[in-house]
Amino acid sequence: MTFTGKTKNLGVIGYPIAHSFSPAMHNAALSAAGLDYAYIAMPAAQEELENAVKGIKALNFRGINVTIPHKQAIMEYLDEINEDAKIIGAVNTVVNDNGRLTGYNTDVIGFIDALKNAGFEPAGKNAVMLGAGGAARAVVWGLIKENIKTLSIGVRNVAKVQPLVEYFKDYISIQLFDWKDPAFNTALKEADLLINTTPLGMTPNIEAMPPVAWDCVSSDTFVYDIIYTPAETLFLKTAKEKGCKILNGMGMLAGQGAEAFRLWTGVNPDLKIMEDELGKLVL
Repeated sequence: MTFTGKTKNLGVIGYPIAHSFSPAMHNAALSAAGLDYAYIAMPAAQEELENAVKGIKALNFRGINVTIPHKQAIMEYLDEINEDAKIIGAVNTVVNDNGRLTGYNTDVIGFIDALKNAGFEPAGKNAVMLGAGGAARAVVWGLIKENIKTLSIGVRNVAKVQPLVEYFKDYISIQLFDWKDPAFNTALKEADLLINTTPLGMTPNIEAMPPVAWDCVSSDTFVYDIIYTPAETLFLKTAKEKGCKILNGMGMLAGQGAEAFRLWTGVNPDLKIMEDELGKLVL
């Protein structure tokens, strides 16, 4: 790409940030679309977040992605927050319109679009979610928006996750279980969709996975792990051996990036190019 004095700036802030796949993914898509933008990674420590946001305005960045540990903290420095981001309580994308910063959460669209692109329609189905990790609220809200029939959550620490259930109970009836409770197996038997939101199985701890009574999981259950490194976790390998259709988190990662791209540029990126670029980086 050739950069000019008219090049518009984009980036991602977090701390640490050197591991981010976003610059490679977005710059490949920007180049393919012929857009005069540049996307960079910017480390910003927690105590520097307010100054970093001021810098985004001062340097007229068109927008940024936001990652750990700033997804909640950045909200107080924004001028407006999209409904999805308000409900989820986290922002992962910011758009700068002439100094007015609006926060979005594109994880919802990324999660649901990847699921639908894989051929699964959530409406009217029974879903089981394992864990309540960082993306759990986006997953739950996405399923609610898509009119999931029932949602059961299996976790290690029920008391810790109870506030999440209380938060969403006005939208949908959620059952919460200790994932080792035999009663949880009933939910597994009825699941059309089984989702892992825990980090169990992520590189480098690839021999780990959530405790699942696999004999209770039907071969017709669609199994979705939002982890993307490795591309096939032990959780997904086990599900595949049962004959289940499986999906990893690569599509969600590319999908949330694609929605951010559209918000910044007004252009729909080539999703395959974004996925292919991520595929080069994922071992």
